[in-house]
Amino acid sequence: MSHGARPPARLPPPLGEGWGGGTRRSMVARWLLLLALACLAPRAFATQRALLVGVSELVNQPQSLWLQAPRNDVALMRDALLRQGFGAGDITTLADGVSGAALPESQAIHDALSRLLAQSRSGDFVLLYFSGHGTRWRDATKRYQEPDGLAENFLARDVRGAVGVDSALAGGVRDVDFDGWVQAFLARGVFVWSVFDTCAATSMTRNAAAAVPAVAEGPADDEVRWRGLRAGQLRAAPAASPLAAPAAPPVAERVARARYVAFFASESHQITPELRLPRQGRNARPQGLLTWAVAGALERRPATWRELFDGVLALYPPVIDELAQRFPTRELPSPVAEGNLDAPLFANSAGAVSTLPVWRAQRSGDSLVLQAGLADGLQPQQELRINATLEDGTVRSVQARASQVDLDGASLAVPAALRELPGAVLWSASPLAAPPSTALRVRSDGPLPPGIGLDYPASVVAVGAGAPADLRWSDLGAAGQRLEWQSPALGAGSERLGDKAAVRRRLETLARLKWWRQLCALGEGTQMPIDGFEAVLEIWNGDRLARSGPLRTSGANLLPLRDGERAALNVRNTSGHSVDMVVAGIDAQGRPRAEYPSDPGESNRFERGTREAPAAKRFELPWLSAEGARLFVLATPAAPQSGPRLFGAAVEPVLADLRVRGQVEPPRRRLYAAMLSWGAADAAPR
Repeated sequence: MSHGARPPARLPPPLGEGWGGGTRRSMVARWLLLLALACLAPRAFATQRALLVGVSELVNQPQSLWLQAPRNDVALMRDALLRQGFGAGDITTLADGVSGAALPESQAIHDALSRLLAQSRSGDFVLLYFSGHGTRWRDATKRYQEPDGLAENFLARDVRGAVGVDSALAGGVRDVDFDGWVQAFLARGVFVWSVFDTCAATSMTRNAAAAVPAVAEGPADDEVRWRGLRAGQLRAAPAASPLAAPAAPPVAERVARARYVAFFASESHQITPELRLPRQGRNARPQGLLTWAVAGALERRPATWRELFDGVLALYPPVIDELAQRFPTRELPSPVAEGNLDAPLFANSAGAVSTLPVWRAQRSGDSLVLQAGLADGLQPQQELRINATLEDGTVRSVQARASQVDLDGASLAVPAALRELPGAVLWSASPLAAPPSTALRVRSDGPLPPGIGLDYPASVVAVGAGAPADLRWSDLGAAGQRLEWQSPALGAGSERLGDKAAVRRRLETLARLKWWRQLCALGEGTQMPIDGFEAVLEIWNGDRLARSGPLRTSGANLLPLRDGERAALNVRNTSGHSVDMVVAGIDAQGRPRAEYPSDPGESNRFERGTREAPAAKRFELPWLSAEGARLFVLATPAAPQSGPRLFGAAVEPVLADLRVRGQVEPPRRRLYAAMLSWGAADAAPR
């Protein structure tokens, strides 16, 4: 159904005429009803719009660099959107070789984004879709500089190169501009879904740094073409006047990315293919792999973005396996998703359909293998809901228990009621509730304060007088609130708080702290941490490094800070694998602090690094400045076909998610976990 045109509001009759008679009181009631409907109208008639950009031809570049599939990609996406209820007039297409479409040149892309923003109202939904080449370019004009000094660019049809010049790439659309446009839509209350079927895609909407991806290569007539160019391959247009720089996106207030989802074809160091799809299909034609998978996954009628992306991944293995045989030395693309993946599909809603995690599962004979384990809060014999999604979108669900659970995986027998299902089923599992072992147990004379919000598996539960408790809460009326610690692992003594809202915040902090301690215990139980991953605590005095040491083994020995000193954390990855990582903390006042990911809408995937080209990032920690503060770091190698590894360790409701395919299998059962406590380890945060 199209939501493009809002029907005109029906006007009330003149005073005294009524709608078939009635009193003046009924007339007032009708006016009030009409006013209420008018207030609801913008939401009721919210519009779904899309901008589809496909660049096949780079008119200022050699034809050997051109692509075949982007023009097909935008046509496939348009058809898929029409089947989802988008109005034909609400889909704008910029592509070469597509009848009726404007050319996808740099200025035209920015103009289309500007018009789309001007049309958008709070409650609307927008898809920003881009298919074509990407590259990384040294750009000294950026407002911020990344560690390697490179900017990610989507190449418009009129792109021009200028090798050796540190300037914005002429005819490119920069990552910082993409991010600016996304923020502008979000500031208006618009839900944004971004899809980038291009190389170095993961960095398109955020300031991640990465090595330059491998370039597209192979004969021009090869069926498989790789998207991605080095800047040195681009040439300037001969005897052409400089392109005018497109207007920058309007400056908008940065808001939390609760109404945001993005799909990327690859990580920032990878390139992605286009080839004839479906394989062996009679009507196969060149398509971008991500685009083809998105269109196919929509046919299963997914309810959430997570279900859509799981469907995308389910279509990858046969194609990836074929590419792996032909290109055995190439690292194949790893699709990535981030944002509020549990929000309902194609709706403007910041609320999740479910607050419990959804873990992908794979069937192996009579067993289901889950991509979650102890580090994700899954416990042996925990009750789960097993979901099987059929090709037509029908979902069958039964309850079962996890049988074997290890650090990063679990398994159980396929429930008897689902054993006869065909092979083309998507499997997933969700816990019915947070496990009791991770809950903060509170003894009190009344109900817990309302509004407690925590990421799985941390939780807060009330316990009776005879049950073990972590702390006791007493409401002292006018004298305030008192917390008394019962568990030495969390604190000792008691403290007074002003009101129930403060109690709620403290309970949330202590629940996270309890789960962090359990994660640290799991990390200590592994045979060894991640080879090539290190987190170093640095103490600086001005521009001078006063002292430093590994956080896990010697961080506490570097404290306390002296006058004029500040703390920083330096994370370095040379493992050869991407890493799923969380860096968080609690300041001396008991307030949670998010460092990585800093925005709940961003992924927690820390990029791959090697000894020759390490990936490193420094975090300034001004809040780590007094006794009672805590710093927590957790990381694990990113596994192929894995779900998000956020570990429930974030300090605010996290919307980020990540999926990977095509990477070399990382070593299993390796977990880096470290928590620095300033002062006595058992001291309660103040």
